[in-house]
Amino acid sequence: MEELKNKKILIVDDEKDISEILKDALIKEGFYSVFTADSCKETLNIIKNQLIALCVLDVNLPDGSGFSLYNDIRKITQVPVVFLTARGEPDDKIQGFGLGADDYIVKPFLIKEFILRIEALLRRTYIKIESATGFRLPDRTVSFETASIKLSDKEIPLTAKELTLIKKLWENKNKIVTNDSLCMAAWGDEYYGYENTLMVHIRRIRKKIEKSPSNPKFLITVKGIGYKLVIDNE
Repeated sequence: MEELKNKKILIVDDEKDISEILKDALIKEGFYSVFTADSCKETLNIIKNQLIALCVLDVNLPDGSGFSLYNDIRKITQVPVVFLTARGEPDDKIQGFGLGADDYIVKPFLIKEFILRIEALLRRTYIKIESATGFRLPDRTVSFETASIKLSDKEIPLTAKELTLIKKLWENKNKIVTNDSLCMAAWGDEYYGYENTLMVHIRRIRKKIEKSPSNPKFLITVKGIGYKLVIDNE
């Protein structure tokens, strides 16, 4: 669990007292990168500029619904989302889970329960990913351990940036990963201006994993949004 304590968590609630209580509780448990926001606008700004690993969303916000905000977040990132709200009616829960939320906590709640749920969700989301050694394509294997692509008769090395990008795509396999998310993964918070460089790296990765890089089957461009790694056997 210790390796997960450096993950960035975002708490979104229009009641700042609640945000601060939850932030303090997470910090006491060893999480040191906890952000807070009290509006949809501020939330999206943070997500665009920080590599957030998990979001906790209130449903009632001053400039919109947390349900609508969830959809806006999904246009940027696929990180796990927990709804934390006083709206505990069955229809509200169904709406939240129907959107794809990973958990739904109703106020009032126990702080310890909140911490345990956050820790469990982080474990489910990231431990498997971080312990993975790679993945298989029909005629080759991508190895995270050796930073290479293995064919029957040769081994093709991956650069550090190529490895970072392909792991990010694999973590979100069969889902669209935005250009911003890929750039942030490879170049950190100061990722602006790297879009053209990203395209170059994607072309190089395609040459290594595709039989026909000009007609890709696995690393697909989603025009104007980003890329998707299509893994049929996963």
